[in-house]
Amino acid sequence: MTGFTKLLLTAALLGGLAAMPAYSATAAAGAKAEAVAPKAKTAQQERMTTCNKEATGKKGDERKAFMSSCLKGEAPAPEKELSASQQRMKTCNADAKTKGLAGDKRKAFMSTCLKAK
Repeated sequence: MTGFTKLLLTAALLGGLAAMPAYSATAAAGAKAEAVAPKAKTAQQERMTTCNKEATGKKGDERKAFMSSCLKGEAPAPEKELSASQQRMKTCNADAKTKGLAGDKRKAFMSTCLKAK
């Protein structure tokens, strides 16, 4: 390597190092400006935030269906009322659970409970 080549390489290296602080200071100032002024949320982002809060407690397919309809802006479907037999089944199940019944005792209890009107 000749002396002139070494001089050119040294100058290029020093020139690059001299430019680096100016670049990093500019980049840092740009990043600081972005951090100070966050972008306003779009309508879709606002809707997503709202729907997520309303979907707490829902899981699986129920959450998926709720989020889909909520993000589309549809009103939630009203919960359908249980028929008389479904209501009786729900009540009997709850009673059996509170009594701690299992096996044959539960089966016998459910049979008599569901037959009662």
